[in-house]
Amino acid sequence: MHFSIQNILFLLVALAGFGLFAWQASRIRANVLMGRDRDVSGDVNDRLWKTLLVAFGQQKMFKRLTPAFLHLIVYVGFIVINIEVIEIMVDGLFGTHRFLQFAGPAYSALTGTNEILGALVVVAVTAFWWRRNVNVVRRFTGSEMRAWPKMDGNIILYVEVVLMVALFLMNTADLKAHQLQNLTMPGSFPVSQFLTGLLPDSVPMLHVLERIGWWSHIVGILLFLNYLPSSKHFHIIMAFPNVYFSRLIPQGQFSNVDSITHEVKAMMDPSYPVPAPATNPDGSAVAPTPFGAKDVNDLAWTNLLNAYSCTECGRCTSVCPANLTGKLLSPRKIIMDTRDRMEEKYNEPLLFNPALYGKEAKHDPQEQLDKENHTLLRGYVTPEELWACTTCNACVEACPVNINPLESIIEMRRFLVLEESAAPNALNAMFSNIENNGAPWAFSPSDRFNWADELFVADKKELEVRS
Repeated sequence: MHFSIQNILFLLVALAGFGLFAWQASRIRANVLMGRDRDVSGDVNDRLWKTLLVAFGQQKMFKRLTPAFLHLIVYVGFIVINIEVIEIMVDGLFGTHRFLQFAGPAYSALTGTNEILGALVVVAVTAFWWRRNVNVVRRFTGSEMRAWPKMDGNIILYVEVVLMVALFLMNTADLKAHQLQNLTMPGSFPVSQFLTGLLPDSVPMLHVLERIGWWSHIVGILLFLNYLPSSKHFHIIMAFPNVYFSRLIPQGQFSNVDSITHEVKAMMDPSYPVPAPATNPDGSAVAPTPFGAKDVNDLAWTNLLNAYSCTECGRCTSVCPANLTGKLLSPRKIIMDTRDRMEEKYNEPLLFNPALYGKEAKHDPQEQLDKENHTLLRGYVTPEELWACTTCNACVEACPVNINPLESIIEMRRFLVLEESAAPNALNAMFSNIENNGAPWAFSPSDRFNWADELFVADKKELEVRS
């Protein structure tokens, strides 16, 4: 073990990389917690089991075998290769070289598995790129998948290939340097052993190439780590808490508004004890909570967690009957719009606060007013999209990380109906009929069984004719 300027430089790079990621993660956590409170306590065993099956076990991915197999390769490669990243971190901090070589045969098995998985990852990523850019899968298209989302998907694939190339460069250069010096190389390298002919026979040059590969791999991983919060690929971290906190009640069970439930029960039973209005510590009444959701802070925090867990795979939209029949609704767009609105609402003030730039900073008052009035509902999601939903739960069932677009759709619909009375005409007519006639149909209660009388008369006449 020896220390050098490289170790100090690595320590600074690692602190900067992990520190920046921690800051981004804390910002996202603050964004998520701006949502309404939701009690998800209890049922720990059920939640852990679901996380094990859906998040770790990729259970829902295998409904489509081709992408599931390719994703499994990248997923397993990501997990196993990161064990070698631990070794790189130790080597970088303490000046060791292949710290885990003390494990002997186990180390050979690890490095050999890493190399095979690394090669398979390159193949899988190439197949993913082909499906996105050449033989384009329909669910990778759509109005929400243009510009940045499309570019983001490709950037991730390119970065993964670069990381694997850096890994093979490090291993191949190190292996060939050992061979030229008649030294035994710890580990097994079933892929790199065939690549040694591509590198020069100069030991000093091989040491330089090995360092280039080593630094490129670890710095690339730190850069990739800090790219994740701005990317759809953040799901590799967020999928696990998202699945853990996903709902355990039946998917078709809708939530009720407590205040409305109490009012209805009091109407049906005058003796029903209506809870007293909530009060603040100073005794003043708590401001009433709006019905439904107009903006992201009106959604539950679990819905906001959904937005940061979306991988934009399009499975939800590809099975949505409304979207398949040409309607405007795309469940994926609802989730992406929620994330975009969160980023707009909660992050811009941090970057563009006038106090940070001095009094000379120019701000258009009308532009600021437009931003304040720019909400998730109507600012991003239109009522036409919301009312196209059939509440069939196909999108919820299809999502591989248990995202629930339907909850957000229902909450925004609830706002339209209860806060703005902006339901479609057909629904407004039904509401009026229920209020006036006690049923969805435009008939008074006294005429409700006229159809039975008419059917009886018709049957009687038919019997008379037959006789």
